[in-house]
Amino acid sequence: MKAVVLLSGGLDSATAAAIATADGFDLYALTISYGQRHLREVAAARAVAGALGVTEHKFVDITLREIGGSALTADIPVPLERSAAEINRGIPITYVPARNTIFLSIALGYAEVIGAETIVAGMNQVDYSGYPDCRRAYLEAFEHLADLATKAGVEGTSRYRILTPLIDMSKAEIIRTGLRLGVDYGLTWSCYTGGASACGKCDSCQLRLAGFAETGVTDPVPYDQA
Repeated sequence: MKAVVLLSGGLDSATAAAIATADGFDLYALTISYGQRHLREVAAARAVAGALGVTEHKFVDITLREIGGSALTADIPVPLERSAAEINRGIPITYVPARNTIFLSIALGYAEVIGAETIVAGMNQVDYSGYPDCRRAYLEAFEHLADLATKAGVEGTSRYRILTPLIDMSKAEIIRTGLRLGVDYGLTWSCYTGGASACGKCDSCQLRLAGFAETGVTDPVPYDQA
C-alpha cells in the first residue's frame, strides 16, 4: 500500500511515519521548506527518511515568509518559557496561517500522481499548542474536500484518507510508541528558534522535554546550557 507521509523532521512526523511503516505502508515522504525559521528540521527530515528507508523523498520549496503572520515565518519573537497553562490557552503566534491546508494540498497532489489513497501526518489534538489545523474535525473536512477536488475522487477511482495515528496521544505516549518501533529521536528536530542547539524554552521544546521526562528517557538532541 502506498502512502504519502508529511515528514517535517520533527518528533511527531517521524513517529507517525514509523507507525505507518510498521502497518505495512510503502512510504513516499514529502518535506516542505516554507521559509521557516527552524530550517534545520529539513535536514532532520532527510535523516529520518533515510533511517526509515522510504521509497522516495520529495522536497518542495514554497515561500510563506512572503505572507508572514507567524513567529516561524516573520520577524516576530518566538515565545519562550511560557507556562503549561499559557501554552494550552489560545492560538499562539507560532501558528502559521493555513500551513497544514497548504501542506495537505501538496501531499494530495503527490498522492494522486503516484496512485496513493492515504496521506500520513503527525497532527495531534492533545499536545498541539492550540493550532486549529491539527483537530480531527478539520482533517475530516479535508478528506471530504479531497474527494471533491481531485480527478481520482470525482471519477471514483480513489477515496482519500488522512491517517493521523497520533491524533489522541499525549507526547509521552508518542515517544513511548516511537521508542518501541525503534525511532532514533536523536535524528529529529523540534525547536522553533533556529539555533544550532535546541533552546529548551519555546513551546515545542517544552512539550517535547515534558514528554521525555514523563517516559523517564533522556532526550538525545543537544540543548542550550544557559
